[in-house]
Amino acid sequence: MSLTVIILIILLGLFLLVLEFFVFPGVTVAGIGGFLFAAGGIYLVYDKYGTSSGNIALVGTLIVGIVILVMAFRSNTWNRLMLQSNIDGKVETVKQDVIKEGDEGVTVTRLNPIGKVSVNSELVEGRCPGHFVDENTSVIVQKVYKTYVIVKPKKLNL
Repeated sequence: MSLTVIILIILLGLFLLVLEFFVFPGVTVAGIGGFLFAAGGIYLVYDKYGTSSGNIALVGTLIVGIVILVMAFRSNTWNRLMLQSNIDGKVETVKQDVIKEGDEGVTVTRLNPIGKVSVNSELVEGRCPGHFVDENTSVIVQKVYKTYVIVKPKKLNL
């Protein structure tokens, strides 16, 4: 086996080890395969070219592995690969000083059992457990939570 093939085997092992550290969580086939390829390549150098060449291959593999890990740990390396996006959304909250229990409102969408309700000119999420309420129906606020209100129809059609 030529020296070029052995070097490629060692580099493949190092590549698989880097994948194991940074891409695949836990101990996977990439980590085990990377260790086996790197160790097998070093063994082949010892077997084919002797002890001094094997020692050089071992030390060289360790140095190259450390350099690759240092380069991979640098933040700029992974910042180029990461998705750079900001989340500008926010949770719509109920203004508890404007909407109180007992206030009356109108459904804007069908409550099935969740939909939009207009109470005191505020558009909020309304929930009506146990009932389906059509749009443009008068409702009464039973309970006010931070992000929604519980309502019941003003008149129940039984």
